[in-house]
Amino acid sequence: MNPRSDIHDRLAASLREARKARGLSLDAVAKLSGVSRSMVSQIERAESSPTVATLWNLTQALQVDFAGLLEGRPQGGIEVVRAAAAPVIAGRGEGVRIRILSPPEAVGEHEVYELQFRAGGALVSDPHSPGCREHLTVIEGDLTVQCGEDEQRLGPGDTARYAADRDHAIRATEAARAILIVQDS
Repeated sequence: MNPRSDIHDRLAASLREARKARGLSLDAVAKLSGVSRSMVSQIERAESSPTVATLWNLTQALQVDFAGLLEGRPQGGIEVVRAAAAPVIAGRGEGVRIRILSPPEAVGEHEVYELQFRAGGALVSDPHSPGCREHLTVIEGDLTVQCGEDEQRLGPGDTARYAADRDHAIRATEAARAILIVQDS
């Protein structure tokens, strides 16, 4: 076996193991990393040679480092995700930046997000799975939360807890920051 295919095989196996250890689907890794589902699948099958940028995005989404990826060694100690490296969900809402704070293995169970709204920004959501709840805490600014027919205005330090298995929305009249916890039942 030549060294190139050995590296591809180790890389493929490590990525697949890291994804499965965190209970993530190919779609979830694609969403977290910004790498297409088909590319993630090709890399996991050792059918594609990823660029450094692609590997960086995958290692950030899976929370492994390059050395750990190639050596297959488990990570220990304190895990740190620097602010600039935390994954961001693109294409959701208007005038809102959604930064993922929870680990990838929490997807679908207990997810934590930082929401940064521009003035007039909104995050309008369709119903999530039955029994899903959201817990929104405002850090800065004012937000209006709507759940079904109910609507509440929140200021800094206020927390709203509501059913997310119905139409719901978060709107900002001014720039605002909040922490959102999504809890699936």
